[in-house]
Amino acid sequence: MSRIPFVDLAAQRRALAPALSEACLDSLDRGDYILGRDVLEFEREWAEWTGVRHAIGVDSGTSALELALRAHGIGEGDEVITVANTFVATAFAIYHAGARVVLVDADPVTYLMDPALIEAAITPRTRAIMPVHLYGQPADMDAINAIARGHGLKVIEDACQAHGARAGSFRTGALGDAAAFSFYPGKNLGAQGDGGMLVTDDDEVAERARLLRNYGQRVKYTSEIVGYNRRLDTLQAAMLRVKLPHLDGWNAARREHAARYAEALADLPLVRPVTREGVEHVWHLYVVRVPDRDTVRERLAAEGIETGIHYPVPVHLQPACADLDYLPGSFPVTEAAAAQIVSLPIYPELPEDAPRRVADALAACLDAVPRPVGASAG
Repeated sequence: MSRIPFVDLAAQRRALAPALSEACLDSLDRGDYILGRDVLEFEREWAEWTGVRHAIGVDSGTSALELALRAHGIGEGDEVITVANTFVATAFAIYHAGARVVLVDADPVTYLMDPALIEAAITPRTRAIMPVHLYGQPADMDAINAIARGHGLKVIEDACQAHGARAGSFRTGALGDAAAFSFYPGKNLGAQGDGGMLVTDDDEVAERARLLRNYGQRVKYTSEIVGYNRRLDTLQAAMLRVKLPHLDGWNAARREHAARYAEALADLPLVRPVTREGVEHVWHLYVVRVPDRDTVRERLAAEGIETGIHYPVPVHLQPACADLDYLPGSFPVTEAAAAQIVSLPIYPELPEDAPRRVADALAACLDAVPRPVGASAG
């Protein structure tokens, strides 16, 4: 049996190798390595594709989140509410902006931010809510935006895992006041290194973000504000431009693989992912819950099937976040999920028979372990 990798970046590179090489050579020949033509063109194309007025290329999704906060004037003395069930970079962006991280628990079905818990977390210092479109599925933005409007708060989407996902007729990135995307290589649209994008419809926020990413400069060597070096590399933008026209097709392929998983896993004693009504999932990750997760992963690995965990240590239990003063048990949904979740292989080039092979291997594993807490869902 052939190995099933968790993700296969080489397959995508091989398919696009001539176009990627040509784009790189064109950029190298121009020599505009910093904020060059491909950055400007990719920003324009990404804004149009996302459905927003402005896109500002930066060096990572984390920087995009931080600069979105700073561009809204959020910093020391302010609080930002986000969800405990996320990658630690979400919280670190708030730290880097100088604000305090305030966490709420996840919804027990979707593992996204639970809007019902937000009101209780709001204080006079709260300035923003940062929902996370985890695994490729939009958070409940209708509910979150309604709460934000009622309290005069900004909404900054962490869309780093949800390129092209939709809630109703709008894509992620166009659902709040600003949003951040990551182009880390394994994302639905990945660079050949790090990269990110901040998007917004607000002209003033966009202008301030452009200053912040480039030493506060509108004109070279004249810094209007204290800024940073957070620019998207022109070479990365050149390659991302080659990939962008394929993204809708790649997302469609991910949905097809997710449907095959749903069918293949239907009768197994595990908890399958649930898609919220009215949204279009882009399946950055396909995450299930299983009992005795470590044993299951070991047995799958013995069958040549790679898996991941997203994420094994919740934000509030990270040593770096001990100053937040949350104790174990503070967010029971997040903690219970962290002990059982496992991410199965999913990427556009995944062989059609792979979900069935994974399901067969899981069936053999799960015969020897007890059923997990919670009913299976489709």
